[in-house]
Amino acid sequence: MRLTTERLVLRPFTPADAPAFAAYRSDPDVARYQGWDAPFSLAQAEEFVREVGAADPTAPGWYQFAVEADGVLVGDVGVGLHENRMQADLGYTLATAHQGRGYATEAVRRVLAYLFEVRGLHRVAAECDARNVRSARLLTRLGFRQEGRRVRSTWMKGEWTDDLLFGLLAADWRSGGA
Repeated sequence: MRLTTERLVLRPFTPADAPAFAAYRSDPDVARYQGWDAPFSLAQAEEFVREVGAADPTAPGWYQFAVEADGVLVGDVGVGLHENRMQADLGYTLATAHQGRGYATEAVRRVLAYLFEVRGLHRVAAECDARNVRSARLLTRLGFRQEGRRVRSTWMKGEWTDDLLFGLLAADWRSGGA
């Protein structure tokens, strides 16, 4: 499945993506608020790309879109479709060298349009580390409502972290909330 925007192509991962994927996941600034540790080896990237490349974006479970700009892998957007096929969780990562250009907003907005307008989902949720201000701003900009804060809820990388919980309903998406 391919989704496009004016500047981006969101597509399945291919084996050729593994080196760039490993490189941005190995960046300590990119990995800081994520569930993986840096460095992220090429072998890990190759295994990941092999698994997600074979995944079905319409089936329950996680599907990862590769985000490409001008022929270069710049990040990814993950969608965790629930078993009921009416709601999903969302996550995203962008390589440091490609941040600050609006790519993450553009990519996530395109995935949300697909989920709500084509797939007919009722709700999309996302969460982020409370210290990840840029991620929280992105979600708010796209119309997500902050629904909660779990205090010292996640043990990650040797410390307890707060999680911000966000949600976006299809009705809010259609009414121009995004």
